[in-house]
Amino acid sequence: MNADTKPRQKCDVTAFFDEATNTVSLVVRDPASTACAIIDSVLDFDYSAGRTDTSSADRIIEHVRAEGLETVWVLETHVHADHLSAAPYLQQKLGGKIGIGANITIVQNTFGKIFNEGTEFQRDGSQFDRLFTEGDSFEIGALKARVMHTPGHTPACLTYVIEDCAFVGDTLFMPDYGTARCDFPGGSAADLYNSIQRILALPEETRIFVGHDYKAPERANYAWETTVGEQKALNVHVGAGKPIEEFVAMRTARDKTLGMPRLIIPSLQVNMRAGQMPPAEDNETVYLKVPVNRL
Repeated sequence: MNADTKPRQKCDVTAFFDEATNTVSLVVRDPASTACAIIDSVLDFDYSAGRTDTSSADRIIEHVRAEGLETVWVLETHVHADHLSAAPYLQQKLGGKIGIGANITIVQNTFGKIFNEGTEFQRDGSQFDRLFTEGDSFEIGALKARVMHTPGHTPACLTYVIEDCAFVGDTLFMPDYGTARCDFPGGSAADLYNSIQRILALPEETRIFVGHDYKAPERANYAWETTVGEQKALNVHVGAGKPIEEFVAMRTARDKTLGMPRLIIPSLQVNMRAGQMPPAEDNETVYLKVPVNRL
């Protein structure tokens, strides 16, 4: 009996949706204990004022404390380009280890150069507590979790398969919205297609939790949970057995029409540091750089 056919526990998942960035943060709990993991948290950021706020993270903290949970992991599916991570704030308040994919080093090298970070910026992923690679496993109480490296949107994207659930980050969206863009540095439409096929090879009843929702035109409400079976049959970009050639052509043409995410510049500088701000300058003020005509 292989790992995908063994009986699987049902995860207890609570979602927190941030409409300002269309991000879904998730608390995954072991029903048999108090252990939990937090996936893809949000630090609120007022770009025009240059001020952060912890309201979104505080809602998660309130939930974790109200339920008497113990945070053992604070996980990132990838380096987000559309919101700042609250991982260090959550770790300070709740504990847990911060984890991300080992290919974070590729992202750090790429954007370390773009933002001219200098030699003091470590590009070895050491800002994170754990760098995951394909096939790694970990536990959340009695819940068994394993890591799938699912590049395409970025080279460092991971899917966390935790018992009956798969947390796919930006790799897949809801079936009526499709898939992630692939035009960021290190992205690849072909890689994304192949990564999605690996996700769709999981048992059809596997619950998929997406990292964002933008509410397709004919849908009234935001949503973030679907299944492998629904994605295989209905995903508008890859469902019903669409071939890789058709997907790559569609994704490449579509990505050329997309503008950059509103918070991409601050997000990358912060998230490649595991949610930490750049070091303060001589006047004790933290600055985020804006590369002109580069991104």
